[in-house]
Amino acid sequence: MHRITKRLMPLLAATGLAALAAQAANAQDSFTLRFNHVLGPSEPFHEGFMAWAKKVEERTNGGLKLEVYHSAQLGVEEDIIEQIRQGANVGQNTDSARLGNYVPSIAVMNGPYFVDSLEDVWKLSDSPTLAQWQDELASQHGLKVVCFDWVQGFRHFFTNKPVRTPEDLEGLRIRTPPAPIWQESIRALGAAPTAMAFGDMYPALQQQAIDGVELVYANIPGGRFYEVLKYANETKHIMLINFQVVSAQWFDGLPADYQTALVEECKAAGRETSQKIAEMAETIKADLQSKGMEVVSDVDLEAFKAAGEKAYEALGITDAKNAVQAELGK
Repeated sequence: MHRITKRLMPLLAATGLAALAAQAANAQDSFTLRFNHVLGPSEPFHEGFMAWAKKVEERTNGGLKLEVYHSAQLGVEEDIIEQIRQGANVGQNTDSARLGNYVPSIAVMNGPYFVDSLEDVWKLSDSPTLAQWQDELASQHGLKVVCFDWVQGFRHFFTNKPVRTPEDLEGLRIRTPPAPIWQESIRALGAAPTAMAFGDMYPALQQQAIDGVELVYANIPGGRFYEVLKYANETKHIMLINFQVVSAQWFDGLPADYQTALVEECKAAGRETSQKIAEMAETIKADLQSKGMEVVSDVDLEAFKAAGEKAYEALGITDAKNAVQAELGK
């Protein structure tokens, strides 16, 4: 019996090592992306991100999992982006305004009156100029754009006085994210931009530290902004295109089929969510009106469009805007 055990020992040891090696290989083939966004759990984007996560996990048989964190649970956007640049396995829903801090020209995509429809946004996927900017983000700044097919709709000014022309915004402190294109856009359109985190807006409005915000309709119910703001002024000054970014280093470490699944399902979920939001806008508007918010629709859009050009000029990105719009056939 003792001799049999001695003969089996090397075999058992080899078998154990093989099992450990297999476990290690399986562990290496499993990846997790912790995905952060600032919006609440009732927002359409959160539902869309959950759908994206489910599809990716299904396509990779559980090899790539997305853990979605709403309400900035992992931290503020700018801090997460820096973690991404360092190679962390985190992702962030962001915009070209913030990405413009790294590649200034890409900020045009969140500039005033840059595109007019979802169809325009889908066409941007074929823009050689935009592809070049994305390559620069990845190679020089460590930021991989998975897709930018997530559109929250048009941004409008929400205030406590009606706004119909750029002059009506004079002297108003309007919250906007802390990125140059946002700041210059709001300044060009007539208001005083005030940088502030998304979660700080409601108390700031209560305390009259700001006079209004510029958001999409879908943000208003979740943030209960109808409680502290009276007018929805339909300036449509920015179509809010969102980018899903991850670490270029982390992305390059994924198997090719995982990369494909992550990108393709990002686009599919983004377009479906964007269309849903567009269809919801009128329903949300009616609901806000029932809660006492007044909609100002007779806005002088031509005056706002003319004013918005100053934002591109101030940042020296007019040529970049014209290049992409030419590729769109505008």
